Amino acid sequence: MPNLQYTPLEKLTIARPVDRIQYLQRLCRGKTVLDLGAMDETAFATKRGKHTWLHEELASVAKSVVGVDSSSAVPELGLRTSERSTIYRGNVLDLQDFLRKNAVEPDVIVAGELIEHVPSPLEFLRSIANNPALRGKILVLTTPNATSLHNVLIGMTKRESTHPDHLQILSYKTLNTLFMRSGCGEWEICPYYARFAEMKERTGGAAGKLFVSVCESAINAAETFWPLLSFGLIGRATL
Repeated sequence: MPNLQYTPLEKLTIARPVDRIQYLQRLCRGKTVLDLGAMDETAFATKRGKHTWLHEELASVAKSVVGVDSSSAVPELGLRTSERSTIYRGNVLDLQDFLRKNAVEPDVIVAGELIEHVPSPLEFLRSIANNPALRGKILVLTTPNATSLHNVLIGMTKRESTHPDHLQILSYKTLNTLFMRSGCGEWEICPYYARFAEMKERTGGAAGKLFVSVCESAINAAETFWPLLSFGLIGRATL
């Protein structure tokens, strides 16, 4: 666990950034996974088969994946996404009933780019950490980083990359505080690299896609030298 003093000029010891999807795949390989907020409503239209939809990439390596999402796009009887994965409609803020009804016993709980969408991140983490059915399991979450270089750079042009459903954006220290107060056991936080897959998809022409790729590579290089400026954060905790 990070040993932080929370002083204004405290120097942080931060790991080198990782590729977000590859990190989660390594953690979930051969495991039974509970994927919270699995649907990602843009996935079916733009991400399937392109190695950018987290749920699909987890299903490619896990023993099985059970997704939970409140989206109306999920049918009442669930949505079969592969031979080893299904997404069911449910409330990620109240997993007790869902776990009981579906007899799910996960090894790993994944919350990819979800915590920034919930009304109370602390209550969300506490509901997972205090769930007897999940005791001893691994929770891994990912979330955008409040101090990312990407947002600083586009901020200079009077822009901000934030989804309308984002209710907060976390930093390294605030994510650590949430883990500290949630009741989780041991935890660690590492940054992840920027990946502009959706921007490349939307950009027309080879020259435009090349420009996005060059920008991505330049930002990744900076993230390697200054990890606290990385695009996002991964928190991994024992429940």
